[in-house]
Amino acid sequence: MIRFRDAGPADIEAIVALVDSAYRGEASRAGWTTEADLLGGQRTDAPAVADLVARPRSTIVLADDDSELVGCCHLEGLEGGVEYLGLFAVRPTLQGRGIGAAAVAEAGRRAAAEWGAECLRITVIAQRTDLIAWYRRLGFEPTGATEPFPYGEPRFGIPKRPDLVLAVLERRLAAWPTDRLIGGRPGAGPTS
Repeated sequence: MIRFRDAGPADIEAIVALVDSAYRGEASRAGWTTEADLLGGQRTDAPAVADLVARPRSTIVLADDDSELVGCCHLEGLEGGVEYLGLFAVRPTLQGRGIGAAAVAEAGRRAAAEWGAECLRITVIAQRTDLIAWYRRLGFEPTGATEPFPYGEPRFGIPKRPDLVLAVLERRLAAWPTDRLIGGRPGAGPTS
């Protein structure tokens, strides 16, 4: 059974390992979220995660299954009732089972209930059309805005192409669905 909790300092190394395994290197190819063809190197590091854990109005929500970390996402308040959702990852061998959809639903619930947020915002590498399609099935819509990819910042990885850009998507939190169950549809990944 998946249980959600807030991360603390003792979770930092496990979060770094989980996020890197979901997006970088050969281990990431066991799931569908890999960015190994777009980026090399690390996805995050311990100082960056420690900073997110310590910031005010910021939390990393962890998904545990019998004491094993299986997923995570970061929430941070922005202005105007908007909550940023980032550092989202699910263990590659468990992707496509609804864990990610449940984690996003939990993040949306917390953002609305605990912080009064009206909207979740995410950024996704625009070339990741499969991932954008997955977020759209969860109710996120492209805003039409983009942000530059952080070239030159090693903590985001080593780009393998010069045209990366981040697409901005948002999901209104009014009437957030409560029926997103582990293993249920429509949150399942493209391989399930």
